[in-house]
Amino acid sequence: MRIGLSYDLKLALTPVTGGPDDALEEYDSPETVEAITNSLTAAGHAVYRLGGGKEFLRKVQEQKLDLVFNISEGLGNYRSREAQIPGVLEMLDIPYTGSDPQTLAICLDKPLTKKLVAGAGVKTAKWQLVSNCEELSTIDWSDFPLPAFLKPACEGSSKGVRFASRAESTDEIMRMATELLTTYNQPVLVEEFINGDEITVGVIGNDKPKVLGIMRIVPKTKADYFVYSIEIKRNWRQMVEYEVPAALPAKTLARIEKATLDAYRVLECHDLCRMDFRVSPDGTPYFLEVNPLPGLNPVSGDLPIMASKLGISHADLVLEILNTAIARHNLVAADCLA
Repeated sequence: MRIGLSYDLKLALTPVTGGPDDALEEYDSPETVEAITNSLTAAGHAVYRLGGGKEFLRKVQEQKLDLVFNISEGLGNYRSREAQIPGVLEMLDIPYTGSDPQTLAICLDKPLTKKLVAGAGVKTAKWQLVSNCEELSTIDWSDFPLPAFLKPACEGSSKGVRFASRAESTDEIMRMATELLTTYNQPVLVEEFINGDEITVGVIGNDKPKVLGIMRIVPKTKADYFVYSIEIKRNWRQMVEYEVPAALPAKTLARIEKATLDAYRVLECHDLCRMDFRVSPDGTPYFLEVNPLPGLNPVSGDLPIMASKLGISHADLVLEILNTAIARHNLVAADCLA
């Protein structure tokens, strides 16, 4: 098959002057692009690197492609930015891997996502959206459960999620919300902090999605509480162990799997995703967020790490994603270009 690869390289982008140090956190590295290219090429496919943004717009029209393997995060500070590339591909009638524009846009909007999964019976922690500083001053926090956790409402890759993002008091909520509103120029999500295990779940499939694995992130240094923050992710080898399968009771694992698949279906994800939960001491999984465009860095990506610990190579993971998309699009050899 003739496969295009869409992506946004961190090295090719320039952060906004004065912006947060994690502004480009979600964008990809050359090693990710190289690993995916090599996996597809080794399987007999012709791969065309399309990049992202305006480069993508030009290159995608120059090539006649059977399918695009999409890992592009999109550009700008738009809450629908992950939908940019799939939107163009649908306009050009080119099949692609991963979820459609609607799902990608919804899933980057954490409050909207939480409403949808809660409607499907998936538990989420109590939360409050703060749209701006004016609204912040009018909210009555007296009944909000503490401690609380604050993060930007429409970001991925743990942008704005710090170990110090936990608020112990109403005053801290006010201060931290003001800082986040100013720094990230978007609404802030304030959540009840669930003290417990940090879990991430991989999913592959469409009509009959399956849980690839349930991974527990275990801190190497014990503390009163743990946050899988951006500081941890940047220094993961020294800070955490990845436990697959998660050493949790069978009943808890079953509850996590059910919550994951219920959320996957109601959000109408395609081909793959990664979903994050906090599991309380009584074994209740609380949905945090979903990433329908999970990172595929062969070394540091949570999904590839999970796959590796399950005996699945990075190349096999890439091909599983590709073949899942091929089946969804009903592509057969006769449909593909020579």
